[in-house]
Amino acid sequence: MKTKLYSYLLVTLQFISVMELLLYNVSFFMHIVPLLVFCFGFGFGIYTLMHNTLNNFHIIPEIKENALLVTSGAYKYIRHPMYFSLLWMMAGVLIASVNIITIGWYGVLCVVLVLKAKKEEKLWSSQSPEYQSYMRRTKSIIPFVF
Repeated sequence: MKTKLYSYLLVTLQFISVMELLLYNVSFFMHIVPLLVFCFGFGFGIYTLMHNTLNNFHIIPEIKENALLVTSGAYKYIRHPMYFSLLWMMAGVLIASVNIITIGWYGVLCVVLVLKAKKEEKLWSSQSPEYQSYMRRTKSIIPFVF
């Protein structure tokens, strides 16, 4: 039960961070550069979903029963492309109005997504030797970097 509570806490913090960023930057759609950054992230998320199935997709950092390891598309380069997508979208929101509050909420979002990724990786690693090999040849969230 403790692990489920931790998972739900991470998801709650993720949603709060995103909502706070959006609330502090409601006019980001009116600026071209932030909008383009946001659209890149959104498009990357759509591309990622095209290589996954709804059976695998889960916002809670838990492994669904009968989930399959996906290693094509964006997953060929990073293990958590949806987190990458979300970070890009929120970076677009952030650059529309950079201040201490938005930087703080973006930082919280980054930490939460890294913690979610670590939790998922721990679960996958315990279930699949194939995932351990996948981890060695791909980056976690940022292609070619981290």
